[in-house]
Amino acid sequence: MNDSTADAAPIVIVGAGLAGLTVALHLADRHPVVVLAKRGFEEGATSRAQGGIVGVLSGDDSVELHVRDTQIAGAGLVDEHAARFIAEHSAAAIEWLVAQGVPFTPDPEGPLGLHLTREGGHTVRRIAHAADATGQAIHETLLAKARAHPNITLRERWMAVDLVTSRHLRRVEPARCYGVYALDIDAARVETLPASAVVMATGGVGKVYRYTTNPETSTGDGIAIAWRAGCRIANMEFIQFHPTCLYHPVERSFLITEALRGEGAQLKLPDGTRFMARHDERMELAPRDIVARAIDFEMKRHGLDCVLLDARHLGEAFLKEHFPTIYARCLELGIDIARQPIPVVPAAHYTCGGVVTDLDGRTDLPGLFAVGETTYTGLHGANRLASNSLLECVVIGRTAAAAIDAAEWCPATALPAWDESQVEDTDEQVVISHNWDELRLTMWNYVGIVRTTKRLERALHRIRLLRDETDEYYAKFRVNRDLLELRNLLTTSELVVRSALSRHESRGLHYSRDYPYTLPASLPTVLARKQHSSS
Repeated sequence: MNDSTADAAPIVIVGAGLAGLTVALHLADRHPVVVLAKRGFEEGATSRAQGGIVGVLSGDDSVELHVRDTQIAGAGLVDEHAARFIAEHSAAAIEWLVAQGVPFTPDPEGPLGLHLTREGGHTVRRIAHAADATGQAIHETLLAKARAHPNITLRERWMAVDLVTSRHLRRVEPARCYGVYALDIDAARVETLPASAVVMATGGVGKVYRYTTNPETSTGDGIAIAWRAGCRIANMEFIQFHPTCLYHPVERSFLITEALRGEGAQLKLPDGTRFMARHDERMELAPRDIVARAIDFEMKRHGLDCVLLDARHLGEAFLKEHFPTIYARCLELGIDIARQPIPVVPAAHYTCGGVVTDLDGRTDLPGLFAVGETTYTGLHGANRLASNSLLECVVIGRTAAAAIDAAEWCPATALPAWDESQVEDTDEQVVISHNWDELRLTMWNYVGIVRTTKRLERALHRIRLLRDETDEYYAKFRVNRDLLELRNLLTTSELVVRSALSRHESRGLHYSRDYPYTLPASLPTVLARKQHSSS
């Protein structure tokens, strides 16, 4: 920050995935940083990313080609300026990760000495990867850097509750963020954390659905908290369903990476018939929304619980070398992918909308920044192009850190403590678990891959009843992680449904039987509250 920060409060980053750690590492040489992780530091979404990260690196690639691929996947709603900005900085993002020590799969003949693969929607090979566990390799590397940095304090099992804003200080001034109320889960105590800036990097909302590839942490916390504080939210109707989640009674959230199809794996019915040619000329390499809808169609048409992804023709040696994580995990579950096709189903995977930010991570609320899957920058449009997500985390993480660094410094301010004077300990935890289960089933049945207006209206009605029950519970009892997550899931579910109801067309990830056509032109769906509030 541009004045002396000797007396300044730290920057508080909520979320310890790639987005949060990128911001932290770019700020820590000049500012104290506190990073909060709701569960363990290894339990976020980043470490589950198998495929890789986009880099415009090779001679047969270009920024314009990457922008075009992003726009095609985004079905007419990509912000071209955002796509170009992020593509232009993709090479620098890869170089930074290499400099941090990320062990990408090498290729002596490849650009930067890296092996590049190809995924659905990409016209060329441009995906840098670390075998089939890219996210894990990146996250472990950056987390080790953060642990070693003297200016970064890492707090496990801490969860943001709400922001501390001007309203809490009873100030007559434009709304501003001054810190965050955060729950120390182990101590069962909410503390007030003053902050020079707060960064939301909490990931997406996948846990609103019954079936998802997301970790337990993906409960929409950052989106819900920012919404309650008065920030705009955009494009929440566009929830990406990954076409190929492993279908298995024991393992319900194991992702089978897009890269396996990129290397030639084929989708088949149980009788061995390939079916993607009936749905798109790009077949298995069509964008994810098309592949997911095709699988959903074939499952319903034939009364199937799953379809099959056949990689046997790629050979055991190739599969072990390029997809060791998938090979090993499937083998543990009794599936030898070199000799058996993999049973797969679509599952909620990525949130393409979120908190509206600029390309420096600024939200509508001064002092509050957001980065990664929590946000809407305009990059993903109506459907995310594979492997653009990790890239966005690094590029916007760096620019957000620069914006925080250059922001006007505010002296530390005494903030009010969390008020628990009117609440008591709960003795009815079953209310939370019941409402959680009902919400996720409602979202899966009524707000899934194929939607109708009637289904959406039913979902909205039920969500609001559950929200009212949960708000009453929240007002009476001390908070815990389950209650806070349910509260946030209900908020984000309502945002998804309201956004879906307002889009009278089918586009990208949003498909409505009542509006099966795509309009000649369309705009992002932007929801706004009438006034700032942290209640």
